[in-house]
Amino acid sequence: MLTLDNVSVSYGAIEALTGINLHVEKGEVVTLIGANGAGKTTTLRTITGLLDPIAGRVVYEGNEIQGVPTHKLVSRGIAMSPEGRGVFANLSVRENLEMGAYIRKDKKAIASDMERGFELFPRLKEREAQKAGTLSGGEQQMLAMARALMSKPRLLLLDEPSLGLAPLVVHTIFEAIERIRQEGATILLVEQNANAALHHSDRAYVLETGRIVMEGDSKQLAQDPRVKEAYLGE
Repeated sequence: MLTLDNVSVSYGAIEALTGINLHVEKGEVVTLIGANGAGKTTTLRTITGLLDPIAGRVVYEGNEIQGVPTHKLVSRGIAMSPEGRGVFANLSVRENLEMGAYIRKDKKAIASDMERGFELFPRLKEREAQKAGTLSGGEQQMLAMARALMSKPRLLLLDEPSLGLAPLVVHTIFEAIERIRQEGATILLVEQNANAALHHSDRAYVLETGRIVMEGDSKQLAQDPRVKEAYLGE
């Protein structure tokens, strides 16, 4: 479904990604793990057209998409729940979800998908009329994910969904990722919580200073001594 072929990205004179090669197959959950500043968010921003690579190709469903405007990628089936959540603080929970469906015209299906979001995150249903800016961090994260799902993406990009959240909320978020995956979504997950990310994904890539240094089956990588020492605190 998605391939990054020898992709390099720069911020001015600083090369943030160097020759990245990765692929995501339909129906997979693939995770990118790495320390702060390793290039994980840069990778997602490049896929979504927010950054242009200086070299390499981004191929989605057989078509090169580097240079395609971000809003056009949404209509092609790519959605991202960004780091920092990015909810519309002055809009209600319901209005935020409606914004997620702005490219759609199928009102009955939109209503059905909104109910699905409420089923996935019952806390949002309880706060449906509440302004998003008054929600807790965990509730805002649930809203950001539910909003991304409202565009009916075929490829869902999740950027640090558990960052700064209490362990109980992290559990809820990863339970939701599991359910989304069971419904057939394809997910590329960027996550600092390497333990949870490896537990809830099929394959993983390890990024260090803009380069992929390891890749493989998530369960096998979780047993690798280097990964254990660097990312799992073992």
